[in-house]
Amino acid sequence: MYFPISGVETSPFIPVAVAFVISLFTSMGGVSGAFVLLPFQVSVLGFVSPAVSSTNLVYNIIAIPGGVYRYFREGRMAWPIVWVTVAGTLPGVFVGAVLRIKYLPGPDNFKIFAGCVLLYIAFRLLYDFIPAAIENAKSDLEKCLKKSSVSAKKNDMPPPGKDRVISAGRFSIISCSYKFYGETFSFNPIWLFLLTLAVGIAGGIYGIGGGAIIAPFLITVFRLPVYTIAGAALFGTFLTSIVGVIFYTVIAPAYVHTGLAIVPDWQLGALFGVGGLVGTYCGARLQKYFPAKAIKLLLGFVILFIATKYILGSMI
Repeated sequence: MYFPISGVETSPFIPVAVAFVISLFTSMGGVSGAFVLLPFQVSVLGFVSPAVSSTNLVYNIIAIPGGVYRYFREGRMAWPIVWVTVAGTLPGVFVGAVLRIKYLPGPDNFKIFAGCVLLYIAFRLLYDFIPAAIENAKSDLEKCLKKSSVSAKKNDMPPPGKDRVISAGRFSIISCSYKFYGETFSFNPIWLFLLTLAVGIAGGIYGIGGGAIIAPFLITVFRLPVYTIAGAALFGTFLTSIVGVIFYTVIAPAYVHTGLAIVPDWQLGALFGVGGLVGTYCGARLQKYFPAKAIKLLLGFVILFIATKYILGSMI
């Protein structure tokens, strides 16, 4: 099958299968897998024009709802994180899209940028295996479990099967909070807004909603449990991707003189999205039972290899 916008020729079953496998594992950590899908499009399919970024966002729009639905149904959606994240990433995506078209239209410069983004993501994934990071995660979990045990003695525990439901807390311009497992978690919305603004710019250039970059910060810097940020990161990525696709489509006529493909390849993006839709739904469902550490370790080394190859290959 030939896709005229991207210039890619491949079997329609390949995008579906690749997106399913990628999103199945990455959605367990609250990311859609778009950051892994883009290197596949660039290096395997040869899709290197700016349209690859907008096509990646189309994948997010179709793939993410399955995972978001599971997290919402299980009551694991931290809405304060969602709204602050969206407020920051949306304007950032606009800036990123323009920078992608004006300054990174060619494959070499774009690969260097993509390599740097992937290098960061790989570092964050592998950081979790450093002894200090393991101890921090363990102490947070023990804190939640201890608190939930005390609540249970007070007959304050949620009904069976509902112990992981996120309940609303305080929401203001200087402090946001929510409750999970009997413990209250809080964060500074101003700092999160500034972070997501920068992430939105990078996401607009790369073609991701930003969840892959934001999620590690929420866990390691803001010290929020992974079970509470996964759904919020996915939902924020979903909303940001919608706006990103619209913006890429609207500004495309202004750069028609460059001869670059800017609008998304809807057919290719839809095929990736179908595979990702099923994969994110299954990943969200299996997150509580799957050995995520093994997957993160393998994924971290794979991404590290791709990042190194992109950076060194473009500089030589």
